Amino acid sequence: MKTYLIKDASIINESKRLFADVLIKNKRIEKIANNISTKEAVIEINASNQFLLPGAIDDQVHFREPGLTHKATIYTEAKAAVAGGVTSFMEMPNTNPPALTQELLEQKYAIAKKSSLANYSFFMGTSNTNYEEVMLTNKKKNEVCGIKIFMGSSTGNLLVDNSLMLDKVFAGSELLIATHCEEEQMIKNNLEKLKKKKEILEPSDHPIIRNEEECFESSFKAIQFAKKHDSRLHILHISTEKELQLFGNMIPLKDKRITAEVCVHHLHFTADDYERLGNQIKCNPAIKSSNNKEALWKALLDGRLDVIATDHAPHTWEEKNEPYEKAHAGLPLVQHSLQLMLHYVKEGKISLEKVVEKMSHAVAECFQIKERGFIREGYFADLVMVDMNESQTVSKENILYKCGWSPLEGSTFPAIIKNTFVNGRLVYGNGVFDESQFGERILFDR
Repeated sequence: MKTYLIKDASIINESKRLFADVLIKNKRIEKIANNISTKEAVIEINASNQFLLPGAIDDQVHFREPGLTHKATIYTEAKAAVAGGVTSFMEMPNTNPPALTQELLEQKYAIAKKSSLANYSFFMGTSNTNYEEVMLTNKKKNEVCGIKIFMGSSTGNLLVDNSLMLDKVFAGSELLIATHCEEEQMIKNNLEKLKKKKEILEPSDHPIIRNEEECFESSFKAIQFAKKHDSRLHILHISTEKELQLFGNMIPLKDKRITAEVCVHHLHFTADDYERLGNQIKCNPAIKSSNNKEALWKALLDGRLDVIATDHAPHTWEEKNEPYEKAHAGLPLVQHSLQLMLHYVKEGKISLEKVVEKMSHAVAECFQIKERGFIREGYFADLVMVDMNESQTVSKENILYKCGWSPLEGSTFPAIIKNTFVNGRLVYGNGVFDESQFGERILFDR
C-alpha cells in the first residue's frame, strides 16, 4: 500500500482544532504531529487552507441491491458516498429479497466486498415471522451493525405490526435495534379521511397523511418496549417537534440506551417545498411544517438528537414522477450530505466541530464501531479533506447516483470535497477515483 503524508492540515477532531501533519501507513493513521519527516517513500499532499475531517459514517442508507438494481447498486451509491466524504455506511434490509435470513444477509456482505468503495455494514431485517433468524444475529454482534424493525410500512413483508413479535425481539436482541417509527393504522385512517375530502391527492398532502401524531405514537411505543427490556434502541429519522419530548439531553451518549437520529432532508426542507419539488421530496416519514425543522435543529444542538444521517433512498425519475399516490417515497442524498451540512456551517447554524461530532464521532460511539470515526493514531485512516474556499453547484453532470437526479440539483454549496481516504487509500482525489481496491466490513467493539 502507498504511504501518504498530509502536510499542514487543519484537523477537526473531538471538539478541537489542531494544525498538524498526518502520516498514513498500512491502512492506518501512523502519526499525528508537527513537521513530520520520514526517510521512506511517501506521497505528500499539501493540506494548507483545507480542513481534515474523519470520514462521515452514514447509519441509514438504501443501496437497493440485490433485486432493485434499476434504481441503484452498492457500487454506484458507495462511489457517490466517497465522493461526498462518506467513508462508511450501514445499509437497510428492504431489498429484494429482503435480508430476513442469515444467508441473505451474508449475500449482501459478499456483494459489497467485491464492489463497495466505502466500508460497509448491513442491518438484519425483521418480519412478523422470522424471530429465530433474527436471534441468530446475536452470534454476530461484533460483525453486524444491528437489527432493523419497520414499525411503519415498508416493501415486502418487513412491516412488524405484531406486538408479541415486537416484545420478543426487544427482549431477545443483544444488538442495537434500529426502528422506523410510524403508526400504520393511523396512516391508513388519515388517508381514508383525506380521500373523502379530495378526489385527487398531491404531494403537499403527504405530511397530513403521515402526520406528527402517528410518528409520536410509534416512537413512544418503541421506547416503551425498550424500557421494559432495557434494550439498546436507536430511533431513525426523527421528523417532528412532538417526538423530541421523548428524549433527554443530560445523559452522555456513551451512557444512553435510547438514541435518536435526524436526517439532512428534515433539517433542510419544509412542507413549503412541496410546491416547488413535489414528489422529489416525498419520503417516509414525511417532511413537515417549518416548526418541526426548527425544533429538530435545536434538539440536534442540545444533544437530544445524537447523529445525522441521510436515509439515502434512490428511485428512478419515472418512479418519482408518477401521480402522488403511486410515486415512490425516498430521496437520494448520500453524495451531498456533508456538503449540505457545511453550507449550514458557513451560515453559522452549526459549528464544524459539531458536524464532525454528529456525522462521525457520535455514529462510531452509538454503534460501538471499532477503530473508526476519529482521527487518532492507530485508527483506520478514513479521512476527508474539505476546501471551504471553493464552491460547487449540484448538476446532472456531477451527480453520481445511478438514478441520475437529486432534489438538491441547482444548489450551490460553499465547500467541496477534495480528497477521501478509505482504509488509508486515496479513493477519491480531485475528482478522480481509485477503484483498484474496495472497502472493508465494519467491525464492532461489543
